[in-house]
Amino acid sequence: MTINSKGLAIILAMIIAIVPTTALFLIPNIPDRAIFLSFFLSFLIGFSIIRVMSELLFFKEINNIYRALENIEDEKIASISQSQQSFFNPLKKINKEISSYAIRKQNEIDELKKMAAFRREFITDVSHELKTPIFSAQGFIHTLLDGAISNELVRENFLKKAAKSLDRLDLIVQDLMTITQIEKGEINMNFESFNLVDLCMDAIDQLEKNAYQKQIKLKLLNSKDEPIYVIADYQRIYQVILNLITNSINHAGSGAHAIIKITPLGKKVIFELYDNGIGIPKNDLSRIFERFYRVDKSRSKGTGGSGLGLSIVKHIIERHKSKINVESNSKKTKFWFDLDGSTVPK
Repeated sequence: MTINSKGLAIILAMIIAIVPTTALFLIPNIPDRAIFLSFFLSFLIGFSIIRVMSELLFFKEINNIYRALENIEDEKIASISQSQQSFFNPLKKINKEISSYAIRKQNEIDELKKMAAFRREFITDVSHELKTPIFSAQGFIHTLLDGAISNELVRENFLKKAAKSLDRLDLIVQDLMTITQIEKGEINMNFESFNLVDLCMDAIDQLEKNAYQKQIKLKLLNSKDEPIYVIADYQRIYQVILNLITNSINHAGSGAHAIIKITPLGKKVIFELYDNGIGIPKNDLSRIFERFYRVDKSRSKGTGGSGLGLSIVKHIIERHKSKINVESNSKKTKFWFDLDGSTVPK
């Protein structure tokens, strides 16, 4: 059996009215009309006050709570409003807790939706990136099988192109495995003390040919005679710097300069790489570390990369308890991060 505010008000008003009526009834010489009038007025006043107060203080808030719960069930959490709460509200805390819970759940739902969208986008990107080199190699091989293999010049040219496509496919797979292993914590960082200046010089030497072919000038501002030591994973930081330099070579544009600067700052060492290339649009800056994200998708085939280089950089630097930063305009792009410094090799 349920009772609403009207029924509760009638019961309580009856009880209130009976008290003064009984008192008057016990007093001698009180006319019956006065006793009846006292009962009627007491009931009417009591009913009105109790009905209004119960609606304002209790039942209205209970209804708000029920509506909030219904909205949670219907996933209409955004419709829950704090303004529904009355100033004279004995259940204010309960309603506030329900609203806070609903907002938290809405945030969780939104985050799950974002993750689902990211997963769909990631699968699409992986499929596209894998499909491109596979189809390229497949096309070259089928051309050879259709008769072009008898032509020695064509055969050698097509086999080289097929091998290049398969090398790019292998690069994508290896980079995907690297990111997955880092995210799962399957790759342990081997922290040691080493000279970051020497590491940067080795990276520049390795990429000098690629830079020359694209008319990019690489330069290290630090002197080899002034070593700067850091405590980090040598191989992973080497990979980070290779990826950053490669990114500048691929995207800075012909005739640009890519410059590396290493600066000790207290207990930290700041690594900076900046180029005077075409820059990165402001709207793309927050996304360049996402997997397979490319600023200029029309140039994605020409760069020959996996589309995962900057994402790998981000994950490795985060494993060093640091952060990769970027700023860019139409005249300059700058990447930088910091590592723990070391005064002497260990």
